[in-house]
Amino acid sequence: MQWIAIITMLLDHIGAAFFPGELIWRIIGRIAFPIYAYALVQGFRYTKSYGKYMLRLTIIAVLSQLPYQIALSRSGINVVATLLVAALLLRLLDRTRPGIRSILLIAGCSLLVEVLPFDYGAYGLLLVLIFRYAEKYQLLFMHVLLNVIYLLAYGWVVQMTSIIPTLFIVLGPALWHRLESIRMPRWLWRSYYPLHLLVLAAISYWHV
Repeated sequence: MQWIAIITMLLDHIGAAFFPGELIWRIIGRIAFPIYAYALVQGFRYTKSYGKYMLRLTIIAVLSQLPYQIALSRSGINVVATLLVAALLLRLLDRTRPGIRSILLIAGCSLLVEVLPFDYGAYGLLLVLIFRYAEKYQLLFMHVLLNVIYLLAYGWVVQMTSIIPTLFIVLGPALWHRLESIRMPRWLWRSYYPLHLLVLAAISYWHV
């Protein structure tokens, strides 16, 4: 699962950096984010120290920002920062009774990541919430619904392939758990995002 995430993300970023007119790179790359959203929920659920977990995300987000902007020629905020906000939102929701306050928290965080803007914006937050609170076929339905809404509102056609990991989670749990059991070293999983962006940024710089 982790290997699929980093490989598809790498292909996505190679396409964004060097082949912006070729959609196949981005279509494959859409598979990555749902896996990272799922991993965030699992990490949040099972971490022994929420503080250390948030600190790691913060460090990765900070280290990734400049390479992210250079490699992908973007002025927004990288996706790890989006996941950081999502983890904070999950913490706040756990401490808030369902109702108006929780709705306002979700709306406020969604507005924040849209305005600044963070990579994936409100879509990223909502997908994390779906992985956190929906189960089985409801999870699949909510993910499809979210994609359809963004397709109709923003024309996110390539985002439709992001449903593939969720299909495996819901319809092929045995295969998914087997993939999930194939893990990479923690240091590689945690450092890969800023490191691969740094390499792409260096290549982009020398090719200018």
